[in-house]
Amino acid sequence: MTARTAGIEDATLASEIASRCALARRAARSLGPRERAIKDQALRAIAAGLRARKPEILEQNALDLENARQRGTRGALLDRLALDDKRLEAMAVSVEEVAELPDPVGGIIEQRTLANGIELSRVRVPLGVVAMIYEARPNVTVEASTLCLKSGNAIVLRGGSEALHSNRALAAVIADALEATGLPRDAVQVIPFTDRDAVRVLVQQSETVDLVIPRGGEALIRFVTEHARVPVVQHYKGVCHLYLDAGCDLDMAEKLVVNGKLSRPGVCNALECLLVDEADAARTLPKVAAALLAGGCELRGDERTRALVPEARPATDEDWGTEFLDRVLAVRVVSGLDGALEHIARFGSGHTEAICTKNDANAERFRREVDAACVAVNASTRFHDGGELGLGAEIGIATSRLHWRGPMGLEALTTMKWLLNGSGQTR
Repeated sequence: MTARTAGIEDATLASEIASRCALARRAARSLGPRERAIKDQALRAIAAGLRARKPEILEQNALDLENARQRGTRGALLDRLALDDKRLEAMAVSVEEVAELPDPVGGIIEQRTLANGIELSRVRVPLGVVAMIYEARPNVTVEASTLCLKSGNAIVLRGGSEALHSNRALAAVIADALEATGLPRDAVQVIPFTDRDAVRVLVQQSETVDLVIPRGGEALIRFVTEHARVPVVQHYKGVCHLYLDAGCDLDMAEKLVVNGKLSRPGVCNALECLLVDEADAARTLPKVAAALLAGGCELRGDERTRALVPEARPATDEDWGTEFLDRVLAVRVVSGLDGALEHIARFGSGHTEAICTKNDANAERFRREVDAACVAVNASTRFHDGGELGLGAEIGIATSRLHWRGPMGLEALTTMKWLLNGSGQTR
């Protein structure tokens, strides 16, 4: 490719992305004030479209899966890409559940009367235009669009090349549903470029995009953060830990570990590292490890772990803090709660941290000292999910601190407006 050709193609990419973001901005102005009934009608039309066009969607997904297999994709990564009848139905049900949720737009945050008689209110309003940058998971196309539309936002979608055909098919269902219900079709835009240059251009659309949400691997998150001229909410990797405290209920510990690691290894709230108190490791670790090994999980442990579980492979320095997204679990024996807290502070990603304990004081200290979007006591890390927490579908789980942390549902996609109702007051 010559320099001139490259320049022409770069200009085309930049122009196309800018144009699509501008269309989304205009659509957002029309969408934001719409009443709940019309938005809910559009969501139900999306759900109906997913069911009616299931053969088409699955056909396009099959193309993505075949391309992924030819590239050597296997295991959990392939699972994240795959759609089937059950997952499509779950997707449609999720859209319907969001339609049933209260509309956050117009919700009153605060209301009071000032000393001068002015009636003051703070109310929720849409953010405007959200850019969603994601990899592999085609369900994000529907979930992100659904939440943005319900909260009155337009959305610009830039999915990965892995799910190109699936994303196009799903986006077409959404756009058709909007048009059929009288909402602006341009409120959902799909960026047709899947290379990294498209991401760089998109995150610099400060005139038309209000928020960027990257959801994917560490390299993608870092790239977006480094190049963005638009505010970013990071959906960073999920390096989730579970600490087995001395004296914990052994049957509970086994259930929490197996569920956290093996129920769905390729998701961000899956367990990636097990920490065990040295004072009780001889009692707890062999039983828990046996259950994991029986489930086909590879264990990577430190020396004290391997002394109790010879089947475990030696852990390397890189295993601590790694999001495996597979049937692999790092295991470490630590010096009590202090050792667990130190390990989590060093290697955790701020996503989800859990403790299994009978000690109320240790549970309270764990809640207070662990810095993460979600802290669980005697519960699986897998519960850190928008649907499980009653938010409906989520746009992702934010691990940054501004402007949101944890599952991003409808409320997280709004900002606020101050309203003053006076009777001629002047300052």
